[in-house]
Amino acid sequence: MLPFALCAAPAAFATPQDLQDRATEPPPPSETPLPDDPDQIQFSADTAEYDTNSDVVTVKGDVRMFREGNRLRADEVVWNRKTGQVVASGGIAVTNPEGDTAFGDRIELTDSLKDGVIENMLVVLEQGGRLAAQRGTRNQGGVITVDRAAYTPCAVVDSDNCPKEPSWKITAVRVVYDPARERIRYTGARISLFGIASLPLPVFSHSIGGGNASGLLAPDIRYDAVNGFEVALPYFFNLGPNRDLTVKPHLFSGALPMLEGEYRHLLDKGAFRVAGFATYSSRADDFLVAPSGVADENRFRGYVDATGRYQFDPYWRASGSIRLASDRTFLRRYDITSEDRLRNNLRLERIDRDSYFAVNGWAVQTLRLTENQGLQPIALPEIDYRRRFGQDLLPGGRFELQLNSLALSRSAGQDTQRAFASLRYDLRKLTAWGQELTLTAYARGDLYNTQDTLATSVPSYRGLEGFQARGIGALAVDVKWPLIGEAFGGVQRITPRFQIVAAPRIENLDVPNEDARSVDLEDSNLFALNRFPGYDRFEDSTRFTFGIDYALYLPGFSIEANIGQSYRLSSRPSLLPDGTGLTDRVSDIVGRNVVRYRDFLTFNHRYRLDKDSLAIRRNEIDAVVGSRTTYAMIGYLRLNRNIPFALEDLQDREEARVGGRVQVARFWSVFGSAVIDLTDREEDPASLNNGFEPVRHRLGVEYEDDCIRFGLTWKRDYQTVGDARRGNSYLLTLALTNLGR
Repeated sequence: MLPFALCAAPAAFATPQDLQDRATEPPPPSETPLPDDPDQIQFSADTAEYDTNSDVVTVKGDVRMFREGNRLRADEVVWNRKTGQVVASGGIAVTNPEGDTAFGDRIELTDSLKDGVIENMLVVLEQGGRLAAQRGTRNQGGVITVDRAAYTPCAVVDSDNCPKEPSWKITAVRVVYDPARERIRYTGARISLFGIASLPLPVFSHSIGGGNASGLLAPDIRYDAVNGFEVALPYFFNLGPNRDLTVKPHLFSGALPMLEGEYRHLLDKGAFRVAGFATYSSRADDFLVAPSGVADENRFRGYVDATGRYQFDPYWRASGSIRLASDRTFLRRYDITSEDRLRNNLRLERIDRDSYFAVNGWAVQTLRLTENQGLQPIALPEIDYRRRFGQDLLPGGRFELQLNSLALSRSAGQDTQRAFASLRYDLRKLTAWGQELTLTAYARGDLYNTQDTLATSVPSYRGLEGFQARGIGALAVDVKWPLIGEAFGGVQRITPRFQIVAAPRIENLDVPNEDARSVDLEDSNLFALNRFPGYDRFEDSTRFTFGIDYALYLPGFSIEANIGQSYRLSSRPSLLPDGTGLTDRVSDIVGRNVVRYRDFLTFNHRYRLDKDSLAIRRNEIDAVVGSRTTYAMIGYLRLNRNIPFALEDLQDREEARVGGRVQVARFWSVFGSAVIDLTDREEDPASLNNGFEPVRHRLGVEYEDDCIRFGLTWKRDYQTVGDARRGNSYLLTLALTNLGR
């Protein structure tokens, strides 16, 4: 709204009325019970006079009157019992049952105290906000109509309780407030920001309550290098207390219009949401060089995003997420999301205290220009059942049974069907010296069926064609010895840990690898029974794993750290790829450090050191420092593992992420963020980067107080992906309390 605002034209009517608080305090509830007869009025005053000839009652001095939840306070009240007219004057305050309070210099009421006329009126609304006018009337339905009025939901005093101009207000020739609908309607209105006259609003209304109401929402104003100037003006339809619809047209100076919509529905036992974008345009016109196969005629382009969940009973529930795009560049071009894959899932689950059952369906749409959609898997169905039992056989012991099946299909790639059954037993004991001892036994039987294995480019991922069976077994002993005591004015814990895992040789390469490709030694899986993710690969042979956990807790300050390594007895070549830290008999060294200081600092560092040279193979830092209003976030990741280039799931990367916000004044702040690709050819032979390639950045300034928020954001993308070209974009935001929120 700001580009059309700040016109500084004077209002066409009198100066808005005073929105400041009045000296009179609102009338408190009656200290004694009200009369049972609703026609009776309870009152108190310093003096009372009764004129028997004219049947007029005059009460003076801190007058208080009560009737059916309506309360009045004034210096003097004259009540004509013949006409029913009540005239109050001097320090008037009237409160209705809803909690709204009206102040004035003079008020004429009926003897019901529900309707009347107020001079120099101020209404302080229970829902928030205040309405001032030269003159106002209220009828028996509670509807207030005022002339020459002003409304604001903002504070009218500063932090020192001194009067101040509200951040924004609306002035109008006439205002109607309906408390039953919690809505205010204006005629001849104009909205002002910080006392400067701005956009005229001839006919206008908005909600003041906590509920939803149909109407226009705050607009989005943006400019970017691809679509040009953009204006989006959403309209909200309140279809009921549990459902709504938002329709948002987008108009561009450099592209055809686009329509956005979102429908939300809350059910008795669930909820669902459907959102979508649609436009009709030519993709070829948007490419610098149109790729082959891209039609240059106009065609539909869009995106749908739907989520839902339904709880049938305390145990059974269904959920789903559907995300589909018409083409691979639509989402990035219109800055909807920068994701490069869209995952779709449908799920039916049953959960109780000791069992879990789920039927899943998965599908993935790739948005990468270099990937073949036909190689993306469709998982339908995935069936998983787990049950815990045997807790009463031995104290500290528990069995867990798992049954799982999965069918993966690809239109232009390898198809795999898998089923397995496993049984695991864990026994946890505490010794007399305080050691925690855990014994684990694991057995599993697998059955695979694979077709079109040659369509998979990496031989170690293929498996053998046809049906294959596999048996897996493992035994493990895990010992922890926590040593706890006072240190440095706090509590210190040192926990040595040792684990032995024994598993027979397993023919892993006979079956395909679909879900265990991204393997890497980390502190999170160092002591895992199987350090492969997923089920298609299982780590065999016998290994010893040793490490130590450390923690120090001081008032407002804590340090947590761990470090560990493993040793494998077998000397035969490992199934694990070179560079994962697990290839040789002695593994790399992994660890993690976490430092926290109150709510001011959180520092998390994860690392992996080469066992021979102590070179850093993984270096990951995430830190947040500052307060809620001024803070900085730093993220850094470097993977220097020298893994063969063919294993695309394990390629080396180096990236830095920074962000922060600085409060430069009470209501003003500046913010920014950036993502920088630091990968070079040494880390990725296919990379064209020079080791410092910005991906995107964002810088902005924002003002936010109790009832207004506006800001300007500059965003720049440094990468061109199809018709989502690199360039700058600018976003103007404006949000007013009770208007479009």
